[in-house]
Amino acid sequence: MSRSIWGCLSRCRFEPRLSFLWLVIGSAAVSGLYLFYHFVVPQLQRFDFHSNLSWYDLGAYGFGPSRGYVSFEYESPVVQITEAQNGTGCDQRYTFLTPRGDSVAQPGPMIMNAQGELVWMKHNWETTQDFKVQQYQGQDYLTYWEGSQIDSRGYGSWYMLDSTYTVRYVINPVGDYGGDLHEFNITPDNTALVTIYDPTLADLSSVGGPEIGWLHDCLIQEIDIATGQLIFEWRASEHFPISSTFEKFTGNTGKERDSAFDWFHINSVDKDSEGNYIISGRHLHMVAGISQYTGEILWTLGGKTNEFVDLSDGEATDFSWQHDARWHEESSILTLFDNSAHAHADPDADSRGMVIHLDIPKREATLLADYYHPSHIKTVSQGNVQILDYSGRVLVGWGHSAAFSQFSADGELECNVHFGASAFFDFGRVVSYRIFKGEWIGNPQTRPDAAVVGDTAYVSWNGATEVTSWRLESWGDGRESNIRSPEGDAVVIVDTFAKVGFETEIVLPAELDNPLFRLAALDADGNVLGVTDPLQREAESSAIDEVLDAEHWIVGIALVAGACGLVAALSRVCRLRRSQGRRPWRWSEYQLVGFERGDGASS
Repeated sequence: MSRSIWGCLSRCRFEPRLSFLWLVIGSAAVSGLYLFYHFVVPQLQRFDFHSNLSWYDLGAYGFGPSRGYVSFEYESPVVQITEAQNGTGCDQRYTFLTPRGDSVAQPGPMIMNAQGELVWMKHNWETTQDFKVQQYQGQDYLTYWEGSQIDSRGYGSWYMLDSTYTVRYVINPVGDYGGDLHEFNITPDNTALVTIYDPTLADLSSVGGPEIGWLHDCLIQEIDIATGQLIFEWRASEHFPISSTFEKFTGNTGKERDSAFDWFHINSVDKDSEGNYIISGRHLHMVAGISQYTGEILWTLGGKTNEFVDLSDGEATDFSWQHDARWHEESSILTLFDNSAHAHADPDADSRGMVIHLDIPKREATLLADYYHPSHIKTVSQGNVQILDYSGRVLVGWGHSAAFSQFSADGELECNVHFGASAFFDFGRVVSYRIFKGEWIGNPQTRPDAAVVGDTAYVSWNGATEVTSWRLESWGDGRESNIRSPEGDAVVIVDTFAKVGFETEIVLPAELDNPLFRLAALDADGNVLGVTDPLQREAESSAIDEVLDAEHWIVGIALVAGACGLVAALSRVCRLRRSQGRRPWRWSEYQLVGFERGDGASS
């Protein structure tokens, strides 16, 4: 009887414990699945894996592959180039981009040639955007914005560099503003069009915010570059209602100046031949024409205030979260980059470049062409479209995705370039705000860079575009020469080597008897553009020198001492093990022992 009662009590105590254990396990499993679904699954969906990815795109060489140099201190991207067999191939002009992101070794403005080789780069600690070639007073300049970036806005200045890579102009907004990163556009009138973000008090009740709140008002300014004089200023809040935005108001914005509501988000400014302005308001899904005299709105394309009849069944006006609206007056053409999304959680939609014909008097819009990345990617920010020539070829920079693509006028892909692993584009590990093609002649004021390793010399010249070969020259070995070194010494021409890529590797020939030499940069006509500092071949070390080398002795003694210490330690462990016999081996020297009572029994 007692056993039956005891068994029942045992079961009664065990079954509630078992039920509670299963409840805990079930709750943990549900919680784990919830966390996995809401935090892990969205990240997994951002990967873009498909069957035709190369090892490069799968990230086998890193999210942003780069190469280093012997003679140059920085690294440049390793690109993957794909050319269509039936096309004209990649445009052979230089590529201008500003790689940045967690997987970029040294962010900053960069020029690359059509083969993906570095031409020039400048490592900037602050953020750099919108790098391109522009003309001012008939001369080519490299222009870019540099400054601090907060969210998707900037506070900095615009820079203009001449052909020697010397900063000639630094442009700032007129007034107590910081220059925004989105636009620096030099006009044929030698003026600059720039954008500004200004935190301003406003009534946000129309979008669900407070009656007295903060918004990022968007300004454009036209500035005379030579004098710094303000020519024109326009403010978005004076012409568009805040309720026309597509940006959702959240409780975390609008209450303080530092978290102002970004309702308009201007990202490009252009002018037509009559002098009127064309702007892109990303968060309004709208492109607008603005009077140069009054600032009034002349027309709007897209968004809630669209005025155009779409003759392409909605394809010409259904763009959203767009960038880089540009006017091409000769044929009433508007180009823009249609992001189609501005957050990873947005519904899947392919980004595209667009070419739209506008009949402004009739308010009619027709889509002439659109351009998609071969992998149909979704670019949530940045991007641009550039018409390359009169044939209608187009370059599309994919902004948040580390790629740019070249298309024929009818939309056929001719060239596709990746400078980051495409399977991870959605993570933004490598980005470039805009990407351009253009002509450029660079004549740096620095000397060429060179380094000697063994019997090999490595030489490069950051930014020098006219170098075609390197001439090896040595000093005073008795041979006749009419060439003189900077010091007036006779210089002998040893050999000439073709320039290969950014850094040329030259194996020093046997006939170079003198350990001192230099390398001269030559253009296509054989003119000397610059010379390196004197270089010296590394002296060959004899066997006796290697034996007497103190460093070798120190390393050898350290290795012997380490080996002896390891042998001694193992020997000590083995002796301890043997001394313990069959007893279980313990790391601690303390062992449990029996305690004998006074009556002789042990406990």
